[in-house]
Amino acid sequence: SQLPGWSVRPDGSIVIATGNDDALGLYRCTPYNSYGTAGESRPTRVLLKDPPAFTVRPKEEYFQEVGRELVIPCVAHGDPPPTITWLKVGSVGKSSAQVDGNSSLVLHPLIKEQHGVWECTATNQVASVTTTTSVHVLGTSPHAVTNVSVLPLLLAANISWEPGFDGGYFQRFSVWYTPLARYPPRAHHDWVSLSVPAGAQHLLVENLQPDTSYQFSVLAQNKLGSGPFSQIVTSVPRGKGTPQNTHHVPKHSGGSCSHLAPASAFSPGFPVTTVPPEPPAMTVRVFLSPPRALTANETVRGVLLRWDPPARASVALSGYTLELRQDKGGWEVLERSIPGTDTQVLVPGLIKDAFYEFRLVAFAGSYISDPSNTVNVSTAGMEVYPSRTQLPELLPQPVLAGVIGGICFLSVAVIFSTMAACIMNRRRAARVRKRRQ
Repeated sequence: SQLPGWSVRPDGSIVIATGNDDALGLYRCTPYNSYGTAGESRPTRVLLKDPPAFTVRPKEEYFQEVGRELVIPCVAHGDPPPTITWLKVGSVGKSSAQVDGNSSLVLHPLIKEQHGVWECTATNQVASVTTTTSVHVLGTSPHAVTNVSVLPLLLAANISWEPGFDGGYFQRFSVWYTPLARYPPRAHHDWVSLSVPAGAQHLLVENLQPDTSYQFSVLAQNKLGSGPFSQIVTSVPRGKGTPQNTHHVPKHSGGSCSHLAPASAFSPGFPVTTVPPEPPAMTVRVFLSPPRALTANETVRGVLLRWDPPARASVALSGYTLELRQDKGGWEVLERSIPGTDTQVLVPGLIKDAFYEFRLVAFAGSYISDPSNTVNVSTAGMEVYPSRTQLPELLPQPVLAGVIGGICFLSVAVIFSTMAACIMNRRRAARVRKRRQ
């Protein structure tokens, strides 16, 4: 018998519009004509399988500091159970993503290159389903601007772009350009930079030479430094009777900065280069390596942490920030302003029978280093320390001087009091002897 939604095609195929429990079972096909039939076909079994469906989806956006850990959940069910895979959209080759036993994406430590859109895909024999999330990595230099466009005008050009992610800080832009003369006086080109007003995403570059090829690039900067240069766009400003022409050149894959080759080395037409301009003179690449050789030792007053200063620091060191986490939890700041001259810190107030991890970060002005090595401290069996934490030193020098001064004063006072008592006793004894005589 034929059920609702079922039909048979002229070629003998059966069509089940909606799969349900009625479709389960064994099926045989019997061909026949006016002479009869040769018999039934082999049986085939119809099974119902469920496509993957997400039970836990990642949030639309995640914001996390660079260097920390970010865990993004993604759970799906189906029949058969689906396989979960993660992929960064637009990534080339295998990504550095790690997936834990719960199919969650684990980014540790979080790096700038992991900023962007990530896809979670659940796949089984029936189908594949995908959901996406955006990861925003904070505390980095800006990302490159995109969709750079140049509109040639009369002796000018209007450059526009779309900003990239600002790294969590206010970013500003500058437009760099250079003419590409067919026979340049020197072997290398000089790039000219123009600052862009705050908040603007376009700039008019004027006083250009007509019928001369120019290359344009846009640079983004924030307080942590410069991002990579944008793709290079080559264009010719219009003179009288010159048609509009714009030429795009792909961005250099490595993003390194070096001199441009002479235009005479290329064939007639637009000179082609994939090398971005030199970084601006005002941008100083700050080298601030992390603190070194962090160690932990148990003392009678608490855990004493010692370290060596950063090996490289192109600017004056401002200080350190001490971070800890307990029992594999999240990292927390324990002390934000350890002086840059210090190389040790005392940490009392730890909880007994707990597991701690410590790491140190150096900072110089607005620049922050990567974290130091991590040291582990277990308080199992250790004495319970006072709860009040005094981090800067074992004992601050002013307090130490006051304690020593007080001890000296009390000592002198005791000596003088003893001497005065002795003198008074002698005088009293002398008076008693005179009276008796």
